[in-house]
Amino acid sequence: MKSVETAFRIVDALKTLNGAGVSELAAHLDIPKSTVHNYLSTLVQEEFVVKEGSSYRVGIQFLEYGAYARSELDIYEIAKPETDRLAESTGELANLMVEEHGRGSYLYRARGEDAVQVEAHVGTRVPLHTTALGKAILAYLPPERVDAIVDQHGLAPATSRTVTDRDELDDELAEIREAGVAFDDEERLAGLHCVAAPILSTDDRILGALSVSGPSNRIQDERFTEELPRKVLETVNVIELNVTYS
Repeated sequence: MKSVETAFRIVDALKTLNGAGVSELAAHLDIPKSTVHNYLSTLVQEEFVVKEGSSYRVGIQFLEYGAYARSELDIYEIAKPETDRLAESTGELANLMVEEHGRGSYLYRARGEDAVQVEAHVGTRVPLHTTALGKAILAYLPPERVDAIVDQHGLAPATSRTVTDRDELDDELAEIREAGVAFDDEERLAGLHCVAAPILSTDDRILGALSVSGPSNRIQDERFTEELPRKVLETVNVIELNVTYS
């Protein structure tokens, strides 16, 4: 088990460092260089890591596994065309997120005509409390599951606007359950607003969340509080019907 953990620590470090040599990885992980070299040699042999000169990087074989994992989720196939339509109708960035291991993972993103480029991409994992998508998911998870996620991952700030107080978060989750929508007021990225809604099964089990995000100077006032929430909710309604009757 320790060997598996070490192998994945090395892969994760290669991602964090955008590629690295043996010495840099050893210093980053506080592991002997000989050990790092042995693991890298095996990872290269199994084609999960690529060696370029004296540097190593994560191999694209992981893409095959990621694409497979995504295709196995029914919500992806059902929500993808509606996410595309939402991006087209709003002109902004539409996002589909699911929860796994207590974090939010971007399962799919669609870009409208005016969509901005943000640093997150498909597969990026983020703390749930920092995004409208994540808060929409948290609002419909069982209370004991929310407790476990907060205990494990904490409520660290992403920006000065991130909700970091548990009581404040609980109050906001209650508001989300009442209104059916969640808002991100520059809580993960400065200058970005986001509106999200949960995607629920017929028995109110959370399947994921859908959102529209864009620059705060463009998504504000009634567009932020009324127009986009309505569009997101309409799209979620279609997705939920398709989930039920597909």
